[in-house]
Amino acid sequence: MRSDALQNRRNCVNGGTSLLTAKAALNISSNGHLPHKTVNTPVLPVLKHVTTTTIQPPLKSSLLHNNNLQNLKHAPDSNGSAIVQAPETATQKTAAIKEKAADQVNPEDIPLSIAFFTFLSYGVLLLVGYIKEFFNSPDTNEKNREDYVPLFVGFETFYFRYVYRPIQDSFCSPICSVPGEMVTVMERKSDDYNWTMRLTGKKVPSINVGSYNYLGFAQTSGPCHDAAEETTKRNGVSIASCRTELGTMNIHKELETMTAEFLGTEDAITFGMGFATNSLNLPSLLTPGCLVLSDEYNHASIILGLRLSGATIKVFKHNDCADLERRLRRAIIDGHPRTRRPWKKVLIVVEGIYSMEGTICNLPRLIQIKKKYKAYLYMDEAHSVGALGSRGRGVADYYNCDPKDIDIFMGTYTKSFAAAGGYIAGSKELIDHLRIHSDAQHYAPAIAPPVVQQIITAMTIIMGKDGTNDG
Repeated sequence: MRSDALQNRRNCVNGGTSLLTAKAALNISSNGHLPHKTVNTPVLPVLKHVTTTTIQPPLKSSLLHNNNLQNLKHAPDSNGSAIVQAPETATQKTAAIKEKAADQVNPEDIPLSIAFFTFLSYGVLLLVGYIKEFFNSPDTNEKNREDYVPLFVGFETFYFRYVYRPIQDSFCSPICSVPGEMVTVMERKSDDYNWTMRLTGKKVPSINVGSYNYLGFAQTSGPCHDAAEETTKRNGVSIASCRTELGTMNIHKELETMTAEFLGTEDAITFGMGFATNSLNLPSLLTPGCLVLSDEYNHASIILGLRLSGATIKVFKHNDCADLERRLRRAIIDGHPRTRRPWKKVLIVVEGIYSMEGTICNLPRLIQIKKKYKAYLYMDEAHSVGALGSRGRGVADYYNCDPKDIDIFMGTYTKSFAAAGGYIAGSKELIDHLRIHSDAQHYAPAIAPPVVQQIITAMTIIMGKDGTNDG
């Protein structure tokens, strides 16, 4: 039986037209995949993670090792078994090529026409600006600032005068309402080509497509408003103290417990500012001798925190897990650039949703990589928590991943919860470490009680604990 299968395989590779069952010749499982293959990965010191990973390549990618097998496709026979056969017509070959090309299309790529006309528009503005500057060059010398560094360099003043100023009202229109589904825009006019603006008194109702109020909790009425008002009367508008001194109240403990329950982690810790949640906590987790793999489009708060930590930073291409793995493997092989010793710890830092690009991180693949190389995963969910996933739990909920596979959850309360502040969630050991070592705990004020109540009420609605289906 074994020799017959080998002979059939040779006939197929040599261009034979005989059919053979995949189970007999290629040992393919009934679900159309190759059998599981377990690969033992080298144990890295310090980090403690799973030492094996399961690779399960799809059928058509496994058939690309031989030129004669590239055009093979599988189909079930009358008995339900997988049969491998070669396409007989050029039409089938063309369709297979188109299908493969469609699989390789990156949905994040900008269409060429849109990119062309966008750059063309900016090019026209720049060209018109240079023409105006050539015939009428303005005096950009700053008065009464001798021996001072110029506030603007040449191109900055040029860009402001000829690119930004003519269209500035598109970016800086004032509103006089809460940023809900609709906003009220205050109309402005200019009599000097947008150098100065004056209000006309007209108010224009407009659809809001650019607010952080993702779920509409920032309103002047409703359960969030009423609960925050009652908390203000009871606890005041501020605490004026850090968490480690007089800034911890029962309402803060309630928020941290609810945040941990919401995310499915052991514990959580909150901070009064979202930016500081990254910039002041990453230095508490990393030291010189640590390795960080950071996405090239990570937020400025992440970049600042990583620089303050003194860790070695390797930047990988945006959302490119292949580039991440390549750089991570090379860095582990080489070790520390000066001592060649193993890294103290390896941390992969990504965002759940990249707000400027609108892309979602490939969390399942990131988890696979971090387990394979025994690294830690830090995920910033400032824009995804509350707004992504069937239950609003963020990217892990969106991909149906186990929250325990993400070592460090970071997020803010400023978007979906329409409040302020940030949090870090994870294991109890991690949170206890931050309560002692985080500068944001010692040198920054705690979240104000009305803001805490706003978050608790919004989270209660999202979780469905208010008895309604609004969440």
